Amino acid sequence: MLLWIVDVIFADVAQPDRPHFLKDGGHVVISIKASCIDWTMPAETVFAGEVEKLREGQFKPLEQVTLEPYERDHAMVS
Repeated sequence: MLLWIVDVIFADVAQPDRPHFLKDGGHVVISIKASCIDWTMPAETVFAGEVEKLREGQFKPLEQVTLEPYERDHAMVS
């Protein structure tokens, strides 16, 4: 399998190895569905936890946008 270093990653699910594929200064866009991560917690709490995980994983999230009213309990983080 050939692996390249890329400018942008779009992830619908968390992949622990994503930093290995992203160029320095590259961008990531991640879709978060709160109920798939923890349906017992408020969506905003889940989103905040996932953003913190990104920071711990060497990412620098710039923006978080919820998809309300189109999709309940979903957010995009870039």
